[in-house]
Amino acid sequence: MSQSTTQNEQPLVEARNLKQYFNINVGMFRSKPLKAVDDVSFAIRRGETLGLVGESGCGKTTVGRTLLHLYKPTAGEVFFEGRPIRSKEDINRLHKRATMVFQDPYSSLNPRMTVSDIIGEPLDIHHMYESRAERHDRILDLMDKVGLNSEHASRYAHEFSGGQRQRIGIARALALNPEFIVCDEPVSALDVSIQAQVINMFDELQDDLGLTYLFIAHDILVVRHISDRIAVMYLGKMVELADAKEIYEHPLHPYTRSLMSAVPLPDPKVARAHQRIVLSGDIPSPLNAPSGCPFRTRCRYAAPECSDAMPEFNEVTPGHFCACHRIGELD
Repeated sequence: MSQSTTQNEQPLVEARNLKQYFNINVGMFRSKPLKAVDDVSFAIRRGETLGLVGESGCGKTTVGRTLLHLYKPTAGEVFFEGRPIRSKEDINRLHKRATMVFQDPYSSLNPRMTVSDIIGEPLDIHHMYESRAERHDRILDLMDKVGLNSEHASRYAHEFSGGQRQRIGIARALALNPEFIVCDEPVSALDVSIQAQVINMFDELQDDLGLTYLFIAHDILVVRHISDRIAVMYLGKMVELADAKEIYEHPLHPYTRSLMSAVPLPDPKVARAHQRIVLSGDIPSPLNAPSGCPFRTRCRYAAPECSDAMPEFNEVTPGHFCACHRIGELD
């Protein structure tokens, strides 16, 4: 895990009031907006890792893809090094300096391409070499960085294990010497024994190359291990954001508390005394989100005011943000 930069330094990446809506057909000639990301704001400082957690369908992956302008934002803006990303030129410049590691190493690699061509594809697209020899040397260097042997270069993706395929995907993401990488649940499809190896490799690459990560996952333990700060999303909204240690030891939002209560504890005595907070009901559909606070239908602290308006995402203590109407009343 990297050391966070100073608080007043300009963030490398920033989202301001980011919205990503998708029009969904709901009947004859009728459509309805699915609010995958709804008015989300955050900043990522250079050299840090921001972990993003939440249930499946809460909008985590959409945040990552919209940050990279793989989806055009419905509203709001993305800034990179303080400059807004608006024009096609801005997007092309962003894609040379920011990239993504995808969740599924089985479907994100072209089965008809050799490992060498998969890793070299970004170099080809952006014309990042003067000769074939330079391209070949660059690919072997990238393979070495992620723990692959040079003899793997001429083989195909289907010949590798899941962990090795993800290493190929990471090498491809590093091809253009990016500064910022969106890691979209990069270990969720891997065996538990392999997950730790890949996470440690992300840590080492960050230290060696000065990378900045948005690390998306649904496993709070994985995120806690690698992140400097953690943000929690629920139904398209960001409900809490704080330093990893702070949010783990002093969660404020009822949803975050529920997530933390599900984390297994190694000490059996502590685990027996630990009270699990079980949420009732299922997560609502983003097509028919509740009015006001989206979590109110599953929250034991919900009050009438919670259905009237979405609570503000306020800084409760220095660096600790939370969106809850009853923040000072929870036991």
